[in-house]
Formats: sequence, C-alpha cells, structure tokens
Amino acid sequence: MPGERDGAEPSPRLRPPGLGLLLAEARGLFEFNASLFLSPLLMRAPKGDGHPVLALPGFLASDLSMAPMRRYLHELGYDAQAWRMGRNLGGLARVRDALRVRLAEIHAATGRKVSLVGWSLGGVYARDLALQAPDMVRYVVTLGSPFANDVRATNATRLYEALSGERVEDFSELREAIAGDLPVPNSSIFSRSDGIVNWKTCLLHPSERAENIEVYFASHIGLGVNPAALWAVADRLAQPEGEFWPFDRAGPFAIAYAPPDPTVSA
Repeated sequence: MPGERDGAEPSPRLRPPGLGLLLAEARGLFEFNASLFLSPLLMRAPKGDGHPVLALPGFLASDLSMAPMRRYLHELGYDAQAWRMGRNLGGLARVRDALRVRLAEIHAATGRKVSLVGWSLGGVYARDLALQAPDMVRYVVTLGSPFANDVRATNATRLYEALSGERVEDFSELREAIAGDLPVPNSSIFSRSDGIVNWKTCLLHPSERAENIEVYFASHIGLGVNPAALWAVADRLAQPEGEFWPFDRAGPFAIAYAPPDPTVSA
C-alpha cells in the first residue's frame, strides 16, 4: 500500500471522515464567499511570471469547479489552462494518456514547463503526470488529494469504483510511485477538517523540495476556493523555475495555517 516501505510494518487501516465532518462540507460556499470578500488581500500575493498552469478538477467535477482558481492565477499573471476533458469520472488508467497529450500540447504551445494544480483526484493525476513527464512539469500543487497511506479512507471510494470501473487496489505499483518522491518540487495542501478524504492520505514525505501545508478548518469541496489555500498556491507557483524554499506562513492569512510539523508525514 502507499506509504509502506520495505521491511516496515504495514500502515494501520485509516477510516474515512465521520458523518459530522461530511455534513460540515456545506461550509464550502462560505469559503468561496470569503475569497470574493478578501480578493483585495489575495491580489497582494506574489505575481506570476507568465508560465502555464494546468488546473485539474476533482472527482465528479469539471473545468467549471476550477474556474475561480484559473481566474485568480490569470489575474496574478499566469497562463492558466483548463484540462478540457469534461467531467472527471475517475479512472487513472483511462485518462493518463490523454492528460499527457494535453500537457504536451501546452508545453509545445508555450515553450515552457507547466505547473500542475490538482484538486482532490486531480492532484493524483498531477503527481502521475510529473512522474511520466518531469521534463515538461515545473511544479505540482495538490489540494486535498488522497495519494498516500490507505487511499481507501475516503467517503467517495465506492462511488469512484462504481463509475470508473477501477478498484482502488488496482495498479499498486503505480500508486506506490504516486505516493513517493516526485522528480519536481511539490506541495500538498490539506486540512484535518476535510469531510471527504482522511487528511492522512494527503501527506507527502517532506524533503528539500517537497512540503505539506495544513490549512485550518477548510472543507474538501471548498479547499480550491479557500482564501488561505489560494494564497498558498500563488506563493508556491511564484518560485523561480527549479528553485524551492519552504512556505512562509506569515502574511495576511497567517492565522489560517498550522505551523510546520516535522512529525507529520506520509
């Protein structure tokens, strides 16, 4: 399973978030409204250098769900791109070739490496793309993406399997790779109050160019429009190509971030 290492004890079985957190997902609307209200502060984020950013939606979502993210990044100076593959009905094996073609199109059209921002399942796709084509990928940011540990610990697993035709247990070697270290800088943004996926499935192994960023009280369906999460995405993408430094939790949304915890890792 993802997160296990040779000679290590198997990771304990994780549980999906409970009913209370699941019902609290309705607060995602308030997170979106908060971003609108706080837009003057959000526009103080570091400006982009015009490089392309491909936004990948979560399970059951479409490009519409990533429209606020793309508009925000566009206003900051990025070439924000949609995935253009309709509604995300799951199936990593089914979409990975088409996603690589989409990535190659953007890379060829712009002549620049592409940053990937993936929400939930879109983040799993983003990590896989970085493994497939590191020469075309600049940075990876995931938002509430269940790629590590016991990835069955979500409230969407059964529906994913029914619609995609894939079992979570399929492609174990691929899932191990996605949960491991990436060849490009990457950040995982997550919240312990996520009502869809167990937050421990979002944890990457921190390294010199990889980090976990915890946002307090964010929902799963609101994470891609949460103002603190948006600020963190913009800050991470503003790093020069090939460089990485830890996320600075100071700034207008400092109160929304948990301090870095070296004991928290996949």
